[in-house]
Amino acid sequence: MGKGTDKLYITHSEWSSSDAYGASTGANAGARAQRRGANFKKLPFNFCAASLQPFKNPVCTPDGTIFDVEVIGSWLEKHKTNPVNGEPLSAKDLIKLNFARNGDTTDSDENKGDLIDPVTFKVFTDNTHIVAIRHGSYANVFAWETVERMNIKAKMWRDLVDDEEFGRRDIITLQDPQNVSASRDLSQFKYLQDGQDAILTKEQEEQRKGGSVNIEALGRVGEKVLRAKEAVERARAARQAGGADVNRLTQALTTTSTGTNNKPTVARQSLIQERKRPANAATYTTGLSAASFTSTGLTPSTSGALALLSDEQYLLKPSHRIKTKGYVRMETNLGPLTLELLPEFAPKAVWNFLRLSEKGYYRDVAFHRSIRNFMIQGGDPSGTGRGGSSIWGKNFEDEFEGPMTHSTRGIVSMANKGKNTNSSQFFITYRPASHLDRKHTIFAKVIEGQETTLTAMENVPTDGSDRPLNKIVIKDVVVLIDPFAEWMKQKKEKEGEEERKREVARQGGTEDDRTTWTGKRIRADGTVEGQGMGEGGGEPKVGKYLDVGAVKKAAAASNTTTTTKAAAAAAEEEEVDTWEEPVRKKAKMGGFGNFDGW
Repeated sequence: MGKGTDKLYITHSEWSSSDAYGASTGANAGARAQRRGANFKKLPFNFCAASLQPFKNPVCTPDGTIFDVEVIGSWLEKHKTNPVNGEPLSAKDLIKLNFARNGDTTDSDENKGDLIDPVTFKVFTDNTHIVAIRHGSYANVFAWETVERMNIKAKMWRDLVDDEEFGRRDIITLQDPQNVSASRDLSQFKYLQDGQDAILTKEQEEQRKGGSVNIEALGRVGEKVLRAKEAVERARAARQAGGADVNRLTQALTTTSTGTNNKPTVARQSLIQERKRPANAATYTTGLSAASFTSTGLTPSTSGALALLSDEQYLLKPSHRIKTKGYVRMETNLGPLTLELLPEFAPKAVWNFLRLSEKGYYRDVAFHRSIRNFMIQGGDPSGTGRGGSSIWGKNFEDEFEGPMTHSTRGIVSMANKGKNTNSSQFFITYRPASHLDRKHTIFAKVIEGQETTLTAMENVPTDGSDRPLNKIVIKDVVVLIDPFAEWMKQKKEKEGEEERKREVARQGGTEDDRTTWTGKRIRADGTVEGQGMGEGGGEPKVGKYLDVGAVKKAAAASNTTTTTKAAAAAAEEEEVDTWEEPVRKKAKMGGFGNFDGW
């Protein structure tokens, strides 16, 4: 049954080929169909119907044929007709199309990014029903399902972008996958049937002459291809300039010598650098890869970049211990209290207290509860003891990891109404209260004003509900030293010092780095100055400080003195009396001895 074979079936390619045959169509059905014009090709929705290339500044005719304004403008100057159907067309009949693009677009790259529906943010494809709503000389582009659901069915005849009124006759169909019009069928284009080529702009003609790859026709893939070509050209130019190896991550120095003057070349860095992980990088990624993979409204992303923490998140990490202590001065109507903050053990409580103090949250707030020989409580702007809010607008958790306890007078802790219910209220102890340990977060202690201000607070009489009869008011809380700001300042200074060291290393190092252990100076090209020579250039040099020539001169100058001293020493030796070593006494041995006389 097959063509030229003994198989009992016919393949799809054989059936649809130019010499296909069958019981109902007969032989050579494909050729007859091609002669009838059945060779259908659909123009992509983002292509200009005249240039057959992606448009940059799209316009359309009243029947929905899309052109690039530069291409159709040059055509109308000569022909005054529509190149697709041959009907009369003028520039005033063209309608400017306003396409929305996704998040990749910027002011400098206005033609980058996918074309999307401005309401649902769905990316347009060749299978999307696309319409434009006309308002005089311009039109906003939407997906048909958006207009149908939010305008037609809702009977709300206003543009969803600029709130302009429109009617059903103002809806122009740009692409309908279920009903391909003659404006999208390449086989029906009149200028192609007349044998004319696609109309290109000067820029497109230069690109076609410059290379065989049509970058713009590839869409988003074309942008990546173009960037890759530019990177290859830069790498090739760098290799030709100095032979730098762009495939190495190390910052090796390439040195050469030219001619007889032996001039060193400039040290070059590798063009590919290792990406340094930011200090505030999180342990998780931004999530753009997963989000773009599951949503058509987002730009595809293949980078697993780590998310960056804010300053607050970075400083309040559990693994982050800020040992710098902070200090604040609490001004009251009975005198000042100086508090020492403990961010190492209670960073969230300290951060909350500092930020509320800086915004004036505690200004003119009264202490609403005072119990003699126990504590005084405040921090509630309502004055009832049931109000107050943290800097985050919600309660935060307790912090009990530190060694601090309520073991002395003047401990400042967070007041709460149960586990993990800290807000803005705090209390100061009048005496040790060990029963409060592991129940209230300790974040500060009083270091000045215990004997004066705190005692005066304790002596204020109270009513039956422990409310002071005479108001004890916090006039203001002044931040003297912010431990978080100090830590960030020290961190920036340390990073600046490290950057200066790296810059010195890139410049060839310090003076000690450019000197060998033997005292020889290293040039930029790696050679050593005065190889084995002293200061005069004729005598060798040992080490960094020993000059053999200088040693010889000093030895020659002292020869006479040395000879005189040697003669005097010899004369003294002759005058010295000689003496004999006395005979040692033999040790007496008891018993039989060693039998030597036997």
